[in-house]
Amino acid sequence: MFFTPKTKYFFADCTEHTLLLARTSAAVPPLVVEEVRECASDDPPAWAEALKSLQPKRAGNFTQAVCGIYPARRVVRRVTLEPKRVREAGYLNEVASQQLSIEPEQHTLMVLNAHDGKEYDMAQATQKEAVICGLPTEDIVSTQDKLLAGGLYPDRLELGTLAVVGALADYLNFNKSKMPVLVLEIAADVTQSFIVSAQGLEATRAIPQGLEGMIPVVQKELNLKDEESARKLFYSNAFDFTGLAPLMTKRLLKDLQSSIGFYEVQTGQSIGQVICPMLPPKLAWIESAIAAQLAVPVLNPDLAAWLQSRQITLAEPVASAYGVRHLGLFGLMAQHTINPTATHATAPEKAS
Repeated sequence: MFFTPKTKYFFADCTEHTLLLARTSAAVPPLVVEEVRECASDDPPAWAEALKSLQPKRAGNFTQAVCGIYPARRVVRRVTLEPKRVREAGYLNEVASQQLSIEPEQHTLMVLNAHDGKEYDMAQATQKEAVICGLPTEDIVSTQDKLLAGGLYPDRLELGTLAVVGALADYLNFNKSKMPVLVLEIAADVTQSFIVSAQGLEATRAIPQGLEGMIPVVQKELNLKDEESARKLFYSNAFDFTGLAPLMTKRLLKDLQSSIGFYEVQTGQSIGQVICPMLPPKLAWIESAIAAQLAVPVLNPDLAAWLQSRQITLAEPVASAYGVRHLGLFGLMAQHTINPTATHATAPEKAS
């Protein structure tokens, strides 16, 4: 196995639909994001071409990178613990089994504090609210195999969801935002729903409704001969689905409104905005449709100011071609603390 010498550094954010690759001047801030490339996550030749364009003189077989991943069976769930029982043998497995309905012995899991993202202190065990995150152990192997097949060797493997949540909470704190944001990671069969505020991760829910659930509606309403024809049309962006959006998202919205309503009753806070960072550009209309039905705006963050506060500089043309979909990628780079009292450094005037 051969590696490219570490003269440059690389970050990869690999969602169900899209692979975002970035070359940077350093491994940690202060750094300059020199170039970003994007391709379909299920297209190995496109991966190779993107890596070649970012690193044309690559000498080894692999490019080492910090990788954010979104396996379908990932777990990022807020739970309520009984601090007095945390040190009991088997208690956390009991929580994972009963509250998350997973088999903990088949997963690699970690417990984090819900409001600052730090590893939960089992010795002190003073906080009731925590986040259990991880994935099935076998998915770690299959994900690594996919990355290696595409020419990427993970220096560090992270759940991209945590990078998104951490970056967004830090941004909301930086922006002094008072209202929480609804984050929806809409995949084929499941939508991961998160309510994020400047204080951290407020609520989580996995909803068994995703993009594939919209296909039968397309087929029925457009009188198509089969679901495969509907699927191709749906993903092609060759038809304006705006008028059908309420029908296509009806089941998802029902579950979303239920969980949002419960959160708002429990906390007295209303959802202020919504984002769907995993959607590919061709499906961006879904984000607007959901926001309209929830009667809240789509979050349009000033990421440039936040990145500057975290000493991350965007070179041209990166500075003119990024958006919320890059939040996970930037979250992998940023050194931040999810804390309402966190301070933000001033970025240097010139790239170092």
